[in-house]
Amino acid sequence: MPLHPEIAKALAAMPAPPPGPLNPEAMRAGEESQVPPVADRLPLHSVEDLTAHTAAGNVPLRVYTPDEADAYGLLVYFHGGAFFLGSLETHDHVARSLAKETGLKVVSVGYRRAPEHAFPAGLDDCYAAVRWAAENGEALGWDSTTLALAGDSSGGTFVAAVSGMARDDGFDRITHQVMFYPSLDLDFDVDRYASLRDNAVGYGLETAGLKPFNAFYIDSGADPADPRVSPIKRADLAGLPPALIITGELDPLRDEGELYGRRLQDAGVDATVSRYAGAGHGFVQHFSWIPEYHRAYAETRDFLAR
Repeated sequence: MPLHPEIAKALAAMPAPPPGPLNPEAMRAGEESQVPPVADRLPLHSVEDLTAHTAAGNVPLRVYTPDEADAYGLLVYFHGGAFFLGSLETHDHVARSLAKETGLKVVSVGYRRAPEHAFPAGLDDCYAAVRWAAENGEALGWDSTTLALAGDSSGGTFVAAVSGMARDDGFDRITHQVMFYPSLDLDFDVDRYASLRDNAVGYGLETAGLKPFNAFYIDSGADPADPRVSPIKRADLAGLPPALIITGELDPLRDEGELYGRRLQDAGVDATVSRYAGAGHGFVQHFSWIPEYHRAYAETRDFLAR
């Protein structure tokens, strides 16, 4: 299927990137400038910023309560952005939609980013935030049932990595993992996956951009051979939480996400892989206003309710 016409129209209207090396500060400022004012965001019962005091340090969180209830299941959300972009603000709309559609209380994690913070700072923050949420369940109104993880793109990397770390540590409270078009193999050899070639140009994220965009993370000490960096390289996937992996048909990262899903299934994990036609990378963040792609939230809701 060709690229969805609304996505194609948006990509055609995007200005060309400035020449020269990537500038994290300028790119972050550009992202933040696009965030709508609070008054224009999806309303919820409450949205609260707080700081979790964890073994990894103080981690900023934003807690989204969808409606008034006695107790809630929890969903801990890790935003995407190639490990150096994205924030609580740029992905606020994703967290709000997750809370609204699933009925869970969402805890969004403002983890440390490259290049200012070397690996594994961001990953440690994410794992520490999950442990903190479980340990502070009473204050969060947790019903002690669902403790799900969700993340998009590099946030999906963290979901898979944290799930593996938790299993290794014997921390068994994570009930589900949801990954939207995750980056699961940071070895960007174009011969590794057909989608890196088939979807290389013209669909938003381009294969040639993968190395420079992820260089800040890799140069900070993230070794692509390490399963915490490339979760697909984890040898034993048995015992991981049930997984939902949502991919885009025209995303260069499509095949690694779908292969990870098959490997989870082969290891006996309840894993669902769902490919969205006509979609490139980032469609949940940027194009969930299109009904076909807003369905990803409903699919997440149904998966978490199983």
